[in-house]
Amino acid sequence: MLSHLLPHLFLLLALAPLLAGVISRTKALIAGRRGAPLLQLYFDLWKLCRKGMVISSTTTWVFRAGPVVGIVVPVLASLFIPFGGIRAPLSFNGDLILFVYLFALARFFTVLAALDTGSSFEGMGAAREATFACLAEPTVFVIFIVLARVSGSLALDTMLGSLQSHIAHPAAGVPLLLAAICLFVVLLAENCRIPFDDPNTHLELTMIHEVMVLDHSGPDLALILYGAAMKFFVMGALLVSFFLPPHPVSIIAETGAFVGAMLLLAVAVGLVESAMARLRLIRVPQLLVGTSLLSCFALVLLLR
Repeated sequence: MLSHLLPHLFLLLALAPLLAGVISRTKALIAGRRGAPLLQLYFDLWKLCRKGMVISSTTTWVFRAGPVVGIVVPVLASLFIPFGGIRAPLSFNGDLILFVYLFALARFFTVLAALDTGSSFEGMGAAREATFACLAEPTVFVIFIVLARVSGSLALDTMLGSLQSHIAHPAAGVPLLLAAICLFVVLLAENCRIPFDDPNTHLELTMIHEVMVLDHSGPDLALILYGAAMKFFVMGALLVSFFLPPHPVSIIAETGAFVGAMLLLAVAVGLVESAMARLRLIRVPQLLVGTSLLSCFALVLLLR
């Protein structure tokens, strides 16, 4: 376990902020701008960690617990996901349920921290976050049912590790492709990316996740940004497992392919955000319900 744990955590902790830089740089290149450096988030985290914090006198310990839970949960959830040739350090039958509800726990504490401030804007963002999460969660569970059906296992490490041998199979190819498309949409929704949310917006009336962290500053804000980057990395690792090569030459080659796939995923997200505008809030539930229906259709194709 230790031989997998250390490189596993190294990939997560070291590379997660890089993906945000790749997305930002891709959007800048598409727009004809130079853009921020690839390592900008690393610089921002270092700068925030050296700053002081301003904490409202109306808040309680819940306000400080939100960022802590938000960074611990992605680390724990990553232990159930293989990173290329590095197998998951933890694995057991049914760990997919724990995986989903670990992120639900982080969201719960983030919402509580937002409500703890007493801000009407943050309460509005918390309500939107909870609503959209409830709509995205069924899609994730149906996708996991599809993966369990294809792989014959209820452990994430086995499910994702055996996907490549089933993708070319005519009975599993189309359902897995539909599941991957739905998972990509959920990835954008869960990580507050366009077309669901804009992490760079400053308009409180249209913000979702960002409005919930307006009162955080200094090291707490650094924890929130780092936790968000790691959440994107973990969910991205779940998605790229669909497309990794089926017959790797070595662990190093497979891990290299995984890192390259993660970078390509970040580029894809940047291209989507460059080509699309943010959806109206009333359209977001419709899209998330659509992904649930599409994932159910993938399951029906698999069971027919």
